[in-house]
Amino acid sequence: MSSRTGVTGKSLPNTKSSSTGADQGALLKRALQWIVTDNMFADFKQHGNSSWKASSMVILVVLTAWMPSPQLTESFSKATVLSKKLFDVLAIRTYQGMMRALVTNGSNLLSIVCSRIQALMSEVSPEHFRIGGWVPLAVDGSRFSTPRTQSNESAFSARHYGSGTHAKSRRKWKNKSRRSKKIIPIKPQIWLTLIWHMGLKLSWCWKKGASTSSERHHFMEMLKSMEFPAKTLFCGDAGFVGYELWSTIIEQGHHFLMRVGGNVRLLKKLATVRHGDGIVFLWPDTIAQKKQPPLILRLIQVTTTAGTMYLVTNILTEKQLSVQVVRKLYPLRWGIELQFRSAKQTFGLGNLRSRNAEHALVELDWSLVALTMIQLLAIREQVPIDIPPERSSVSEAIKAIRSAIDSWRETEVKSTNFRAKLRQAIRDEYHRTSSKKARYQPSSKEKPSATKPILVNATAKQRARYKALLIAA
Repeated sequence: MSSRTGVTGKSLPNTKSSSTGADQGALLKRALQWIVTDNMFADFKQHGNSSWKASSMVILVVLTAWMPSPQLTESFSKATVLSKKLFDVLAIRTYQGMMRALVTNGSNLLSIVCSRIQALMSEVSPEHFRIGGWVPLAVDGSRFSTPRTQSNESAFSARHYGSGTHAKSRRKWKNKSRRSKKIIPIKPQIWLTLIWHMGLKLSWCWKKGASTSSERHHFMEMLKSMEFPAKTLFCGDAGFVGYELWSTIIEQGHHFLMRVGGNVRLLKKLATVRHGDGIVFLWPDTIAQKKQPPLILRLIQVTTTAGTMYLVTNILTEKQLSVQVVRKLYPLRWGIELQFRSAKQTFGLGNLRSRNAEHALVELDWSLVALTMIQLLAIREQVPIDIPPERSSVSEAIKAIRSAIDSWRETEVKSTNFRAKLRQAIRDEYHRTSSKKARYQPSSKEKPSATKPILVNATAKQRARYKALLIAA
């Protein structure tokens, strides 16, 4: 009897074919081909004289990211076996060759794949794609650590860490246990600014940079360089404020719902408007002196069990965006924090493995694509049986994918095959009754908070200046 081994090298048990069963490898292949098609790369032009096929390259990269091996080269080796067995093709033979190809062609490939995933989002669950008529996209940022190599430190580390004025003040802490601690340079880290779909719980797009990058600047660059659906509503916390950012969103034809606090100064009674209650103006003195117009906004106060939140939006009427929809929408923004946790802890991206800076960026890009594809495949199976995206379990979906990879040559009955496991990849309905705060957290830790924004009546000078601006226009 000939021996049978899976991708991981484990012996596979003999399984009899069942008329009601399905081959795990065939189901995995169809799932990948649902997302990655040859037609989507019709306009793709690769650099140089390489001969690999775009769709085959993307599938190989995704399979590599799906492998649970601790070493990237080992993951690639297992992915090459599976790619050749399932698709009878191997895009490229060496890991270094794949990384060089992705460094050269990766941005174009990534753009095509992300556009394809975004299109599938609207198809797989239209009722969750728009909420209250809006496409709700949250934005936030987080850091991903890389190995401490010269290449990564040069590209990502904060320069002169520990030598600033704030670092010096930390040395003067009265607490002896803190005073004795030395300031150690942090690991080189990649800053990732993520735009995330709040209804489907899926990553939409992102931008990367050094650990000192600005998430607001990243966000503005994405607004200017990327296309978003009609009636997109961006939601962010109190860090995404400012005239420049909000005016950029408005100029690009989009809308926003941002939390504000004491770091925002808003004007009342600058002019008479006919939009209803809660109308305020953002008009910093520096902007007024440049004779640029104020932003007309609507301030919404929402009281929840966690306290009172103050939100501003450029949607000025209750008819277009009601308080009821705001109460439903904004709390969904918290899910982006859970997405970061899933990426770092559940999928293993908390510490990237690439020792080369360019390769680390590629690893992060395609790992996020691979994770999003897993989540999308799970939602595709769950929505038709009335399981909403908020109940989908990332960890269980990852287990389903890796189980199919490990048993790709087996035949399973419908109740236990790859698709069934994706349908069953859901969270339990346990409701916590106690606090999730860890008992070991120091009591002195500062807790982030957003106080009430500064609201002042416009002065006579400001009203006159605004009137003159209107006349000049």
